Amino acid sequence: MDDDPIVLKTTEIKLKEHGFAVTTALDGPSAIHCARSERPDLILLDLNFPPDVALTWDGFSIMSWLRRLESTKDVPVIIFTGQQGIGHYQRARAAGVAGFFHKPLDFAPLISLIELRLKSRPASTQPVEPTTNLRVKP
Repeated sequence: MDDDPIVLKTTEIKLKEHGFAVTTALDGPSAIHCARSERPDLILLDLNFPPDVALTWDGFSIMSWLRRLESTKDVPVIIFTGQQGIGHYQRARAAGVAGFFHKPLDFAPLISLIELRLKSRPASTQPVEPTTNLRVKP
């Protein structure tokens, strides 16, 4: 889930190249609806989303909603963001994310982490350190 259609499409293509089924969402309400209806095995979630008419969405508010829903409360979430600063990582870690990546995405470690989380699910809930030093231009 990302608010940037280019990042969303690039990520979708890369994941599909590795055999993953992918469903995408561009905003908070779509992300919640999609997660409820699709019941994903794992969620990739950006931190930035455009404001809605009634709510200001970000990855943390979306994750909070997902954690309240019975169907998505235990789904691993991997955050990826263009925002810099240790505060976002600390907040994500406190929220129990399965991984944290900075944009631009380096897809090799992202794919590895996705594969690891899907193999170890549901037993593994330990967060992974951020990949701030891994950068590849898309």
